[in-house]
Amino acid sequence: MSTLVIVESPTKARTIRNYLPSGYRVEASMGHVRDLPQSASEIPAAVKGESWAQLGVNVDADFEPVYVVPKDKKKIVTQLKDALKDVDELILATDEDREGESISWHLYQLLKPKVPTKRMVFHEITQEAIKKALKNCRNIDEQLVRAQETRRILDRLVGYTLSPLLWKKIAWGLSAGRVQSVAVRLLVTRERQRRAFHEGTYWDLKASLSKEKTPFGAQLVTLGGTKIANGSDFDAATGQITAGRNVLLLNEDQAVALKERLTGKTWSVTDIEERPVTRKPSPPFTTSTLQQESNRKLRLSARDTMRVAQNLYEQGYITYMRTDSVHLSDQAIAAARSCVEKLYGQQYLSLQPRQYTTKSKGAQEAHEAIRPAGSSFRTPQETGLGGRELAVYDLIWKRTVACQMADSRQTQITVQLQVEDAGFRSSGKRIDFPGYLRAYVEGSDDPEAALEDQEVILPNLKVGDRPNCTELEAVGHETQPPARYTEASLVKTLESEGIGRPSTYASIIGTIIDKGYAHLVTNALIPTFTAFAVTDLLEKHFPDVVDPSFTSKMEQTLDDIATGEAKWLPYLQQFYLGEKGLETLVKEQESQIDATKARTVELENLDAKVRIGKYGPYIEVENGEGVITASIPKDLTPADLDPKQVEVLLRQKTTGPDQVGRHPETGEPIYVKIGAYGPYVQLGDKTDENPKPKQASLLKGVTPETVTLEMAVGLLALPRTLGVHPVTGGKIQASLGRFGPYVVHDQGKEGKDYRSLKAADNVLTISLERALELLSEPKKGRSSTNSKSKAALRELGTHPEDGETINIYDGPYGPYIKHGKTNVSIPEGQTVEDVTLAAALNLLAAKTSTGKSTRKTSKSTTSKSKSTAKSSTTAAKKKGTEG
Repeated sequence: MSTLVIVESPTKARTIRNYLPSGYRVEASMGHVRDLPQSASEIPAAVKGESWAQLGVNVDADFEPVYVVPKDKKKIVTQLKDALKDVDELILATDEDREGESISWHLYQLLKPKVPTKRMVFHEITQEAIKKALKNCRNIDEQLVRAQETRRILDRLVGYTLSPLLWKKIAWGLSAGRVQSVAVRLLVTRERQRRAFHEGTYWDLKASLSKEKTPFGAQLVTLGGTKIANGSDFDAATGQITAGRNVLLLNEDQAVALKERLTGKTWSVTDIEERPVTRKPSPPFTTSTLQQESNRKLRLSARDTMRVAQNLYEQGYITYMRTDSVHLSDQAIAAARSCVEKLYGQQYLSLQPRQYTTKSKGAQEAHEAIRPAGSSFRTPQETGLGGRELAVYDLIWKRTVACQMADSRQTQITVQLQVEDAGFRSSGKRIDFPGYLRAYVEGSDDPEAALEDQEVILPNLKVGDRPNCTELEAVGHETQPPARYTEASLVKTLESEGIGRPSTYASIIGTIIDKGYAHLVTNALIPTFTAFAVTDLLEKHFPDVVDPSFTSKMEQTLDDIATGEAKWLPYLQQFYLGEKGLETLVKEQESQIDATKARTVELENLDAKVRIGKYGPYIEVENGEGVITASIPKDLTPADLDPKQVEVLLRQKTTGPDQVGRHPETGEPIYVKIGAYGPYVQLGDKTDENPKPKQASLLKGVTPETVTLEMAVGLLALPRTLGVHPVTGGKIQASLGRFGPYVVHDQGKEGKDYRSLKAADNVLTISLERALELLSEPKKGRSSTNSKSKAALRELGTHPEDGETINIYDGPYGPYIKHGKTNVSIPEGQTVEDVTLAAALNLLAAKTSTGKSTRKTSKSTTSKSKSTAKSSTTAAKKKGTEG
């Protein structure tokens, strides 16, 4: 008897093939094989004349969808039909969530098999799981399919009804979405808060103290019995102290005067409080928490995280990666506890097995959390993985193992000190037992770098002690506006509000960026002026579409349809065709929306109008001579556009760019201009003979108003050749790059050696001697200064590439290897004495590769990436809808 098994991707097919008996043929559908028409060319001729044809859904006939096979899938469908001719049985083995169920249903509808057909589901791709799934095949779940189909139709109705309205009223190519538009509104609301924010300034004192040669710090908290104001005491709307707060606000003069008054005075310890704290490990990963943690620790986008996780699942390394559940099977708990006992010891094992339950009612994607696959967990080192795959697997492995470890026991220490009428506080932390932190610290790429969980050592103090004050410093502070969303914090907010489903967040955030609604800058999602215009229009005319609570209720209804608690057809009819349905609202509102107003972004305290144009946002003002417009630079955010910025942009348009002088050698004028990417200097005029005059960006912190002729000439002369290296004879230059000013030593075949300039260095004046001094210094990491005070447990030697030392240090969570800014834990089961220099170099290289994407790959890696690229494409196509 022969059997055809159909899965989504080639990678999954190859992995499953290893676990099936002979006589089983495994083929890939490459994701969805049918969908609603994506363009006018895909609309079947039979329905092209219908009023609803563009939707791809017959809203007049019970919302019947029109499914088509895309051009790039026709060959695959033909191949699957041919394969089906030679078998006695068909098994549909697509993913176990509702979208996987939908793919199996579409395959069944298309292939019309005349042989017995079964539906096989599994949570991980291991031999045991596949054998078990083969014995427990079932039929296609029609209710699950209907729920997914309703979700797909609803997304199409929202997107294809509102998007054309945005094209007409604001700009071509914009899109609206059931979840996407709510997410954009969240970004815009946060940016409005930043714009409305008023900065507050406060001062306090910082003391450096010592007791028996042990240094510690303290901060001023009271003066004359009154609490000193800090950032939490300010009203963000006014920049003033919140009404009703009984606090003392110090200015700079008062802080400096207090410092002088207290200098040389006697300090005494007045109170010591020790408070025990127990911290429990986090639950194992769900889709959303994996996306959040991967973004925080690995700086991977939600989209990249899901691609990597898809590859790991399809290769059999982890369980299914689209899940809302934190539940672990008994098998997984046993495997995790075995790892803890074997690698860390009995004392690190939790007294009882920990089982986690999912609180969200909407959890339905799968029955188990994301964890390493199998009945025993391979350590990251045992997988043979590299790069991002190793980094994500390492994250999942550690999180799963840590959840079965003992609690972390810590002691928080608070010391109150008095000097005259000023009260100071010093805080410390003692880690009594690291527990699960030995394996996993949430929110940090490196346990040793997790400052929030490191020990803060205080000397052995007691009430009445008189520590010595070595330094007293007056410190100024400014309150900060609300932080912009990162991908991690946006995903967390969407999930907590019940908006959308975690399996769709990656594609939603990707769409927001691709459509120009937000820029991703240093991991922050910054909404654009276009996002403001679209959100304004939707808030005014279609408030429900961007209302988080309305969207959350809609999500709950869709889940109820999946369980049979709600009927799909009445819901769609009410939502789209009802008296207050979307179609009715769009017809009513379209004539009331003025396109000019829709393209205008209204910002408080700004007389100029901001409009969305064909080539991007611009400002518009009227003067006595007419209307003046000026493009807004791409790096200028809505929160930062103020009257001063407007004045600078308009002056360039009305009076021309400011001229700082003429070049002393060529006599050409040098201008200061503001372009799409910020201010810059330009040598000469743009003419037919000189279509690309030389330009150079300004140094960080330099404004157009402060540019001098000498500075401009220097910037235009970059890169500066400083001389040659006395040893190699290689050229040494100073220049300005993407990450700031630097010096570079051209070592020929050995490559180029770079060093960033220090704060006191000036790229325009730095000398060859200073450049050689910088180049002679080893490249240092952020935490290298901290480790200097630590004694190394063992010195392994120097790195062959840069000559920097490689040592082993002891941390609160166990020994680790350190080279420059790279820290890596010693593999579980190995002691400090076991680690050789060669082994350390291999571990450091593996750690470094997780944060880099190199172009050079070995043949085996290249072939692997080609195969996984196909599966990534499949995943992207499969998850291309909002939910």
